[in-house]
Amino acid sequence: QVQLVESGGGLVQAGGSLRLSCAASGIIFRINGMSWHRQAPGKQRELVASVTRGGTTNYADSVKGRFTISRDNAKNTVYLQMNSLKPEDTAVYYCYAATVNGLQYWGQGTQVTVSS
Repeated sequence: QVQLVESGGGLVQAGGSLRLSCAASGIIFRINGMSWHRQAPGKQRELVASVTRGGTTNYADSVKGRFTISRDNAKNTVYLQMNSLKPEDTAVYYCYAATVNGLQYWGQGTQVTVSS
């Protein structure tokens, strides 16, 4: 089992920054890819950014150049640095982890609200 606990969400004005953290615990040595997803009211959950265990990253077009995903394998933590935030970034942000044997885990979500 893997447990994911997110933190760092909140209310920020447009143009501001937030840093999300997701700490993994449990059978963490089996974790392979980690990613951040978000879900706005009335919309489907979407991938924001992902990072492999080796550090290869991928971003949604809507956040490229503004968001940075990083991973500290020693601390079993993945981060999402969000800069130049826009009102359309408002959503619940979820951490996700996949293990080497294909199991998937989600965090409980953290609210990010960007005011105009």
